[in-house]
Amino acid sequence: MICVFRAFARVLPAFGLAFWLALQPTTAGAEVARVAVASNFSTAAKLLAAEFEATSTHRIRLSSGSTGKLYSQLRLQAPFDAFLAADQERPRLLEAGGFAVAGSRFTYAVGRLVLWSPTADSVGPRDLERGEFRRIAIAQPALAPYGAAAIEVIESLGLRATLEPKLVYGENIGQTFAFVASGNAELGFVAASQLGDRAGARWLPPEASHLPVRQDAVLINADSMAAREFLAFLRSDAALALLHDLGYAPP
Repeated sequence: MICVFRAFARVLPAFGLAFWLALQPTTAGAEVARVAVASNFSTAAKLLAAEFEATSTHRIRLSSGSTGKLYSQLRLQAPFDAFLAADQERPRLLEAGGFAVAGSRFTYAVGRLVLWSPTADSVGPRDLERGEFRRIAIAQPALAPYGAAAIEVIESLGLRATLEPKLVYGENIGQTFAFVASGNAELGFVAASQLGDRAGARWLPPEASHLPVRQDAVLINADSMAAREFLAFLRSDAALALLHDLGYAPP
């Protein structure tokens, strides 16, 4: 009898664990989507991913960087399932080159470029003309669409030659924002979505002064259901409302 009791005692914990696991909700079909996201959109992407995960069994893993660098990684077949770029050109090239799923590309947001100084009382074209500052930060135009847009604005004002010696270049719009926020540059062209209710002065350049910063998404891995569903969520009313609140214009 004692031997039987000891055998039962050894089996009981395992049986109890199996019984407990059987009662847990199933997550069959749940996946993790690896999403490459442009630096300017990293904060918004985190909020959107959290909103998506609240009603989905899937999970989103974000990796941010400049659109140009992420594009290069994707052409080398970096293990991403989707790409949220800060422009339209790189997703188009990926799709055309067979590095993305044909027909999956769409515009998910339109970014707003803004000239910002965290310490000045006012900022605008006249301040750029006077040039009473040591440094003005912009994103690297060859890598970041916001940088290219900033150059277009500067050229529309006829100030390229004047401001060139004062320009400091961030690798991406996130680093550009850090230059200005830290005081390493007195002002800079950043994404409106980065500012929120931050103090300081800001100027929104006229839309005609630069090409729209249309941001396209594209599916990289056709087999990722999590990525497909997340991209579909980006087109939902809930996602568009959140993007509006964050400073993005509708697609």
